[in-house]
Amino acid sequence: MHTIVKSLIAGAAGTSALNVATYLDMAIRARAASTTPQQTVERLVGLADVDLGEDERAGHRKEALGALTGYATGAGAALCYGLLSSRRRPSWTAGVGALTALAMAGSNVPMTVLGVTDPREWPASSWISDVVPHLAYGVAAYVAYELLRS
Repeated sequence: MHTIVKSLIAGAAGTSALNVATYLDMAIRARAASTTPQQTVERLVGLADVDLGEDERAGHRKEALGALTGYATGAGAALCYGLLSSRRRPSWTAGVGALTALAMAGSNVPMTVLGVTDPREWPASSWISDVVPHLAYGVAAYVAYELLRS
C-alpha cells in the first residue's frame, strides 16, 4: 500500500479519536463546543473575499467549513508524518509525539497567525482541552499507520 494511502487512513483514524476525546470532554465537563474553527473560517473568508451567504446560511457554512478544516488538518498531519517517516520506523514515543505535535501545530498555528487565539494566554484547562484530544489523535494515527505499514 502506498505511503500516501496509509497516511490518509491513519489520519482518519487519528481524527476520529480526536473527535471522540473532544466530545467525551464536552459531555463530562458539560462544556460547549469551541467556536475557534468557525472564527478561523470567518477570518480566512474575509481575507479571500468570499461570500458565504446571509445570516443563518453563512453561519451553517462556517460551522461546516470549520469542521472540514479539522479533517484536513488530521489528514495533513498524518501525511507529513508518513512522508517523513516512510524510510524509518520511529519509536512509539517519537511517533506519537510527532503526530501529536503536527496535529496541534496544524490547528493552532493558523488560528494564532489569524489572531483567533493566543495559546500564551490560555489557562491550564484550555491546554488540557487541547492537548488530550491531540494526544488521542497521535496515538490512534500512529497505531493505524504502523498496522498498515506491517
